[in-house]
Amino acid sequence: MAKRKLEMIEKYYAAMSILSVLLTILYVYQWHRRFDVNITAVFILVPIVNLGYFVMGVDPELAAVIYAVKVTYVGGCFLPWFIVMCILNLCRITVKRWIRVVSFMLNLFLYCTVLTIGDMPLFYRDIRWTDTDLGRVFQKTYGPMHTVFVFCVIAYFIFGLLVMGYCYFKKRQVSRRILHLLFMPNVISLAVFIVNHFWRNGPDMVPLTYVLGQTVYLLIVYRVSLYGVSDMVIESMVQSGDTGFIKMDFKYRYLGSNRTARQILPALRDLAVDQKMSGVPELEKNVLHWVRHFEEDESAGKNLFRREGADGNEDAEVFQVQVNYLYDGRRRRGYQIFLSDDTQNQKYIRLIDQYNNELEEEVAAKTERIVQMHDNLILSMATMVESRDNSTGGHIRRTSVGVRILVEELKKEGRRELTEEFCKNIIKAAPMHDLGKIAVDDAILRKPGRFEPEEFEVMKKHAAEGARIVHEILKETDDQAFHLLAENVAHYHHERWDGSGYPDGLKAEEIPLEARIMAVADVYDALVSKRVYKERMSFEEADRIIMEGMGKHFDPALQGAYEKARPRLEAYYSGDGEE
Repeated sequence: MAKRKLEMIEKYYAAMSILSVLLTILYVYQWHRRFDVNITAVFILVPIVNLGYFVMGVDPELAAVIYAVKVTYVGGCFLPWFIVMCILNLCRITVKRWIRVVSFMLNLFLYCTVLTIGDMPLFYRDIRWTDTDLGRVFQKTYGPMHTVFVFCVIAYFIFGLLVMGYCYFKKRQVSRRILHLLFMPNVISLAVFIVNHFWRNGPDMVPLTYVLGQTVYLLIVYRVSLYGVSDMVIESMVQSGDTGFIKMDFKYRYLGSNRTARQILPALRDLAVDQKMSGVPELEKNVLHWVRHFEEDESAGKNLFRREGADGNEDAEVFQVQVNYLYDGRRRRGYQIFLSDDTQNQKYIRLIDQYNNELEEEVAAKTERIVQMHDNLILSMATMVESRDNSTGGHIRRTSVGVRILVEELKKEGRRELTEEFCKNIIKAAPMHDLGKIAVDDAILRKPGRFEPEEFEVMKKHAAEGARIVHEILKETDDQAFHLLAENVAHYHHERWDGSGYPDGLKAEEIPLEARIMAVADVYDALVSKRVYKERMSFEEADRIIMEGMGKHFDPALQGAYEKARPRLEAYYSGDGEE
C-alpha cells in the first residue's frame, strides 16, 4: 500500500513537471515582445522548480535530494518577487529602479542561505531520511533563515493582494478581468504554502500551484496583448501598409523600414541596415531634415511631405510626418518616423481655406460699403448742420484737411501715441466736431454778428450736445476706439490749454490729444476764412494769433508740427495746394 502511494506521488511530480514544460512551450509559441519580462521569468523558472520536486520524489540518494531541494527553493525565493513585480506592472504602478534592485538583492541573499543546506545550519538545521509506515520520508529541521523565508513569502503575497485591492477600487484603467485572474493563483499559492508548512505526510502541492499559476498567466498575457492599445495601434499601422515607418539610431544609422515607407521614399530601398543615412542626398533633404528639426525643438515633430506625381501638381501626394524617439523600454535608442497619407485631408483644407478667403474678401467688401455708407451719412448730417451756420461753407472739408496736414507732420516727429489707427480715426472724426450745433436755435446760430453773453452761453452747449449726438450715432459700432475718439473731438475741441475753455474747463493734458489737434485746425480755419460778420484774416496775422496761443489756448507740444505744416496750410487755403 505504501509502495503504491509512493508510486502515485512520483507520478504526480512527473505529471506536474511535464505539464509545466508544456505550458512554457505554449507560452513561447504565443510570446511577443510586449509580454512582461516578469511573466517570462515565471515560465522559465517553474519547469526548473518542478523538475527539482520530481527529483526529490524519485531519487533515493540524500545528496541528490539536497541538490533538488536547493533547486525547488529557486521558486520559493524568486517567484514571489517576479509575481509582485508583474502585479505592479499590470496595475500600472511604477517602482523606482533602486527599490527593484534592493528587493531583488535581498531575495538573492535569502537564496544564498538556501545553498548552505547540508553544510551549515542556517536554513535547515538537519536533513535526513526517516523510515515510516509509508516508507522512507525526507525529514528536515528548519533553521532561523527558513523563518525569514516564510515571513518574506507571506509578506510578498499579502503585498500583492493589497496592490490588487487598491487598483480594483482606485484605478479605472486597469482591467478588472486581469485583477480577477491575478487574485486566484495568489490566494491559492498562499493557502498551499501554509498547508504544506503544517502538513507533511503527503505530496507537496506547490508544483500543482505553479502549474495553475502558469495556466492563469497564459490567459493574462492573451488579455494584456489586447489592452496594450498604443503598441497594438502602432503595429497595426505598420503592418497594414497604409503607414510608412522608418527607424534610425542617434548616429543616423538606418535600422529598418516597412514597404510603404520604401514606396514613399525610394532612396530607402538601396540602404543597408546600419548604413548612415547622412550620405544620401534625397534623405538628407527630407528625413534627416525632419529629425534635426525635431532635435532642435521636440514640439516640432510634425511635418508635411509633398511628393510630386508624374504629371505634375495635379497628382501630388501629401504625407503627414511624425517624428519621435525610438524607445527600448524606458531608454531612448534613436528616432522613429511615421508617414501617413494626408492627401485628401490637405485638399479639403485647401478648399476650406479658399472658401474662407473668398468669404473674408466678400465680407470685407460689404463691410467697407457699409462703413462708407455710414461715413457718408455722418458727413451729410455735418453738412446739413453747416448749412445752418453763418459760415461761408466748406468749414467741414477745410478743417478735415487741416487736421490731416497737422497729423502728417506730427507723425514725422515719431510720437508713439500717433498710431496708424489713431491718425486714421482723427481724420475720419474731424467732420463730426460741430454736430452739436444742430441743437442750437437758428436765431443764435445764424446771427450776423457777435454773440451777447447769454447767447454765447447757449452756443457753448453745442460741444456737450455734439458729444451726446456722436455717442448715439456710434453706440452700436464695433470700433470702440473710433467711437471714443470722435466723441472726444466733438466734446473737447473748445477746451484751452490754460483751462479757460469750455464746456468742462479742462487744462493741459487733461484734454484728449485728438481734441487738442482739432482745436488748432478749427481756430486756424476760423481765422483765415471769410464769415458774414468778418473778412478773412491774412496768413501772417492768423499765424501770429496761433503762435501767441501756444501754451495758452493750444498745446505747446504741437507748435513744431504747426510751424512745419504752415506752408502746406497756406498753399491749401490759397487755392494753390493739392490737399
